Amino acid sequence: MKSLRGLIRQSALILIAGLLLVFSILVYAGGDALLRRFVDARLLGMAETVAKIVEQYPNFMKSPVEGGVVSAEMSRSEEEHLQLSGVTHSLRVFSPEGVLVWNGSDAEPQRPITEQVFEQARLGHVVLETVESIDGTPVRHLFLPIVREGKVQYVLQAEASLRLYRETLKGLVLLLTMGSATILLVAWLGSGWLAKKVLNPLDVLSTEAETMSESDLGKRLILGSPYQEFRRLTQAFNSVMDRFERSVESQRRFVDHAAHEMQTPLTVLQGHLEVALLKARTPDEYREALINNLEQVGRLISLTRSLLTLAKFTGDTPPVRLAPLALGALIHDLLAELNLLFDERRITLSFESQPVPDVYGDAQWIKQAVINLLDNALRYTPSGGKVTVRLQTAGKWVTVIVEDTGHGIEPEHLPHLFERFYRTDWARAKDSGGTGLGLPIVKGIAAAHGGAIEVTSRVNEGSVFTLRFPIPVQETIPA
Repeated sequence: MKSLRGLIRQSALILIAGLLLVFSILVYAGGDALLRRFVDARLLGMAETVAKIVEQYPNFMKSPVEGGVVSAEMSRSEEEHLQLSGVTHSLRVFSPEGVLVWNGSDAEPQRPITEQVFEQARLGHVVLETVESIDGTPVRHLFLPIVREGKVQYVLQAEASLRLYRETLKGLVLLLTMGSATILLVAWLGSGWLAKKVLNPLDVLSTEAETMSESDLGKRLILGSPYQEFRRLTQAFNSVMDRFERSVESQRRFVDHAAHEMQTPLTVLQGHLEVALLKARTPDEYREALINNLEQVGRLISLTRSLLTLAKFTGDTPPVRLAPLALGALIHDLLAELNLLFDERRITLSFESQPVPDVYGDAQWIKQAVINLLDNALRYTPSGGKVTVRLQTAGKWVTVIVEDTGHGIEPEHLPHLFERFYRTDWARAKDSGGTGLGLPIVKGIAAAHGGAIEVTSRVNEGSVFTLRFPIPVQETIPA
C-alpha cells in the first residue's frame, strides 16, 4: 500500500526536478546565445575597424609604413582582446576570388574555405560560420566584404577561438548540475519534514480512531491542528460518530421495544397453555383457550410482519418499483374495499378527489401506506365519527390527506409520533391492538418515493395526516 508521506515527497521531488530541468535548459540556451552574440559582436567590431584601415590605406599590404600603421591598430586591438582572455586569434584578407592577400602574424593554419562563403561575400553579405581548426579547436569565422566604388574589393576574415566559449558553457553546466543536486537534496529533506509536520495530525487521528471501542461511542476527537482542513476532517469524523451513536442507540431501542412487544403476547400465550394443562377441561374450555392463544399468535404475526416491512425500508435500497401511477383510481378502489369495516364501526368514510397528475410510485406500497393511515383512524375514531380522505395538489406535490374526528393527539407527542414503537399514553390505555410501527412504516414508504408525511392534531377534535408525493418534472420535447 502506498504511503501518502512518500507520495508527497516523491511528487515534490519530481515537480522541483522538472522545474530545475526547464530552468537549466533555459539558462544554458540563454547563456549559449549571449556568449555567441558576444563573440560575434567582438569579431564584427574588429573586422569593421580593420576594414576602415584598409579603406584609408588601400596599399597597406605592400607598404611597410602602412603596414606599421595597421600593426599599431592591430596591436591596440590585440591589447583589448587580451582582456578577454584571448578570444580573438587572427585576421586575414582575401580577394573576392578567394586568393589570400594578407595574413596576420598570429594566424594559424586552417582548413580550406568553401566557395559558397566567397559567393555570399561577393554579394555583399556578412557571413558567420563555426568550424574546427586543424588541431580540432572550434573556431568562429566572420567574413566581411570591403566595398570600394560599389564593388567588393576584398573579403576580410576575422577568426576567434571558441575554446573559452566552450569551457564557459561546460562550467555553466557543472554549476547548474551542482546547484540542482543541492536543491533536490534540500527539497527531499524539506519535503520529508513538511510531510511529517502536515500528516502528524492524521496519525494522531488514526491512532485515536483505532483505539475506540463500543464503550467509547460517546467519545469525540479533539485535534489541535492549526490547519482548517484537519479541523474540518475532525468535525466530519465527530459528525459521523454522532450519527453512528444515534443509529446504534436507535437500534438498541428498537431491539428492546421489539423484545418487549413480543414478550407480552408470548407471556399471555404461555399462561393460557399452562392454565389449560393444569387439569382436565371440557372441549368448550379447550376451545376458548385455543381461541385466546390464536389471538396472541395473530398479534405476534402482525408484529413480525411489521418488523420485516420496517426493516426493508431502513436499508439503502427500499423495495419499491417506481412507475406512473394514478392515485385517484387506486384510493377509490381501496376505500371501496374498506368501506365495510367502517360501516361495522358506524364510522362515515368519504372520499374527496380533485384531478391530479400521475406520480411515480409503487402501487403496493402506497396502498399499504394509505391502509396504515386508515387503520390508525379507524382505531382511534369513536362510533358515529367521520374519516375523510382527500386527494389534491399542493404546489409541486400530490397530497393524500386522511382526516378523522377521533380523540386527537397531545402536542408533546407529535414530534415522536413516527418513531418506532412509540404510542401515546391514551393509545396504550385504550389498548387498541396497535404495535407502534404503522406510522414509521408510512414514513419509510413516503421517503422511498421522495415524499414525506406530516401530522396536525387537536385534542378532542381529531387529527389530519398529510402524505405527500412529488409531481414528476415534465420534460419538454423539442418540436
